[in-house]
Amino acid sequence: MKAIYKTFLVLITSVILSSSVFASEPVSTKSILSVATIENNLMNGLSSDNLGLRLSSAYYLGEYKSEKAVLPLIKMLHSEKEESARIQAALSLVKIGNAKGIFMVKQAAKFDDSQRVRNLCNKFYRASQKI
Repeated sequence: MKAIYKTFLVLITSVILSSSVFASEPVSTKSILSVATIENNLMNGLSSDNLGLRLSSAYYLGEYKSEKAVLPLIKMLHSEKEESARIQAALSLVKIGNAKGIFMVKQAAKFDDSQRVRNLCNKFYRASQKI
């Protein structure tokens, strides 16, 4: 009987101690990233050496319609070596809807070195005019 009582006492003690170790704050009090923090992180991603990070950062800045991203995206559209990055910058600029950004997409449709980029910028620009 004493052995069962000791085993039960050890089991209860371990359950109580382990539950306090794994306890966490309630979901409602955890900090949530603000839109400004997300936007700043995405802006930092535009200057990364990693092409995939630059592309996804440009994409999400367009989805968030970030006015702060217009100038960095224009720079990306103008000076990025990779076609895919210039195309993503153009698409994001059109999604944001800023007049200066849309004008730069129109210019890229005329003057970009790549035929593919010119064609897609032309389509993006025309689509922005229908909205």
